Amino acid sequence: MSQPADLSTLKVMVIDDSSTIRRSAEIFLGQAGCRVLLAEDGFDALARIVDGVPDVIFCDILMPRLDGYQTCALIKKSPRFHETPVIMLSSKDGLFDRARGRMVGSEQYLTKPFTKDSLLKAVAQHARRAADAPAGLSSLNA
Repeated sequence: MSQPADLSTLKVMVIDDSSTIRRSAEIFLGQAGCRVLLAEDGFDALARIVDGVPDVIFCDILMPRLDGYQTCALIKKSPRFHETPVIMLSSKDGLFDRARGRMVGSEQYLTKPFTKDSLLKAVAQHARRAADAPAGLSSLNA
């Protein structure tokens, strides 16, 4: 299935402690032309996000040391990354999990295992929103 948006200029970060999930996302996103940044957990992601400056972030919920909710909350507290879309990844599909993700600032919730189409659709949707948004906090370097 061809994607309506050109994803070749995007940097996408995938934060997941599963090497299988990271590799699958890397392949799917890479085939669409995205530059992919990978992180094994929240601490790893926070260390890489400043240099990588992703356009969209996928964040697993259940991770060691710093879980996805904590990671998302820290990303969203940063003036520099406040507007960066964060999409939570989880094998659980409960209402509570989705609500908790929204409370910490995530824009969407994607259930694992995801398909190539669902992953690329989420990237295209949030990249389009970011491109349509007026310049503001996302351009600040804090």
